[in-house]
Amino acid sequence: MRIGINTWVWTSPLTTASLARLAPAIAEMGFDWIEVPFERPDDVNVERAAEIIRDLGLGVSAAAVVGPDRDLIHPDPDVRANGEAYVRAAIDAASTLGATVLIGPMYSGVGRTWRQTLAEREQDLDALTITLRRLAEHAQERGIVLGIEPLNRFETSFINMASQAIEVVDRVDHPACRMMLDTFHMNIEEKSAGDAIRAAGARLVHVHACENDRGAPGSGHVTWTEVAKALKDIKYDRAVVIESFTSQVEGLAQAAAIWRPLAKTQDDLARDGLKFLRRLLS
Repeated sequence: MRIGINTWVWTSPLTTASLARLAPAIAEMGFDWIEVPFERPDDVNVERAAEIIRDLGLGVSAAAVVGPDRDLIHPDPDVRANGEAYVRAAIDAASTLGATVLIGPMYSGVGRTWRQTLAEREQDLDALTITLRRLAEHAQERGIVLGIEPLNRFETSFINMASQAIEVVDRVDHPACRMMLDTFHMNIEEKSAGDAIRAAGARLVHVHACENDRGAPGSGHVTWTEVAKALKDIKYDRAVVIESFTSQVEGLAQAAAIWRPLAKTQDDLARDGLKFLRRLLS
């Protein structure tokens, strides 16, 4: 199992220059994986980013950022079209970057919550299935697998639990459409993180290791032993990536509700989390 970290721990938006500074430091800390978010398509020169990451021997994943104008099930067809175009562009960028997985809440804009009848939800699921199948076809051509991410109830009202992501993946029924799980969101929504992981099984292509307060893994009350046992039970052998955020970047802190520092320094958060995960998953 490879342990990684998302660059949001330190900065947003990621640029080519900040990646050139961060990636060597991440490798020096002992991580063997880096996660690159695509907030805007042209923030990072992906050809140059691929060189930097490859030269350091790091594995890499890409994260889609699904804002209000990239919503795949929005009532406005222009918003839906823009969302599909963005994910398609992110797939292309991820492929150039050297990633094999693009993860994120690729269904609805983060922060949009609304009440639905069962009939309305079924209609949205049908529409999302068609869109994701098209995107999965494109992803497969580029050597990418999509990892659909459930978020907690405060960030979306559409897919909060592993069981709901499983339903989407099974409806799409394409090898390039799978799912990811994040311990921060599971800690809020799941009765049992272990049962959620076991239910996902072979559908699970990526894991975010996040503490209950977004601090360093191991510093809070996430049921880490249960998580580790479930990953072992399903023979998970892909990346486990720390995702956290810095309170020093105003826009990112506002979006992620980070109102205070979560460690003495962001480097401490990274190092402490890595040490804990190495021990936990060894």
